[in-house]
Amino acid sequence: MNYCGIKHDVIDFVVDSNPHKQGFYLPGSLIPIVGVDALRRYQPDYLLILPWNLKEEIMELTDYAGEWGCQFITCIPKIQVFSAHTSNAVCQTISEGPKML
Repeated sequence: MNYCGIKHDVIDFVVDSNPHKQGFYLPGSLIPIVGVDALRRYQPDYLLILPWNLKEEIMELTDYAGEWGCQFITCIPKIQVFSAHTSNAVCQTISEGPKML
């Protein structure tokens, strides 16, 4: 995220269930780290899952986000958007991303 210049003006917060990380900020980007309860409070439209290998587990733990229409995004190996209640069904695969020089 630092390489791409993604900061708190693009991503409001990062959720981590580890209480030892909450209340701090991601290095460089200064995105605040909050607890899982922030999801229900702020009801985001999208959840970006950075640890792609934990996608299924994270989607199961936060499936309630589908109540307000939230969708999940993963970026590895390609950008994909998933519906909250259908983790196996890809709603949309982004085949072409922004071109970088």
